Amino acid sequence: MVSTLRNNNIFGVFDDEDLFIAAMKKMEKAGIRIKNVFTPYPIEDVFNILGLKTRMPYTAFIYATIGVMLTYAFLYWTSVIDYPVIIGGKPTNTLAFVVILFVMTINGGIVMSLFTFFIIQKLGPGKPARVVHKDITDDKYVIVIEKTEEMSNEETQRINSALFENGAIEIGEKENVETI
Repeated sequence: MVSTLRNNNIFGVFDDEDLFIAAMKKMEKAGIRIKNVFTPYPIEDVFNILGLKTRMPYTAFIYATIGVMLTYAFLYWTSVIDYPVIIGGKPTNTLAFVVILFVMTINGGIVMSLFTFFIIQKLGPGKPARVVHKDITDDKYVIVIEKTEEMSNEETQRINSALFENGAIEIGEKENVETI
């Protein structure tokens, strides 16, 4: 579920994927809790380091199963019950259904998964974009760390120095960053 943080967040910008992954690992080992990351494309190591799990493959399978059952029911009804045409002694419930069932299984799984993703992430037309850094959709990687009110200046300095030592090319603070 997506929520918005109202307090400041410290962010570090990286321009190399390997430095970014190494920095995430070092910061997790140092006990610095990473609130969110932004990358221009999905990186499998990010999910493993942050311990994120998704149920989207299961929902896609369920949607695909529903899609194949509804498609088969429709094909059976149209060719066997509603308008049975027997041509050359062929059965009305034929293997010709297989191609259509295969395509509709894929389409049903993809389309319904897409709708589910948009609903879960609360995406849609008219939603204002909150961008942490202008280059996250191009070629930069961003680590966001929540800065709480209880955090001392020494701890903030420790986080900033950890980001810098691990290869961050830019470090800053920003309010209202969306998080996982």
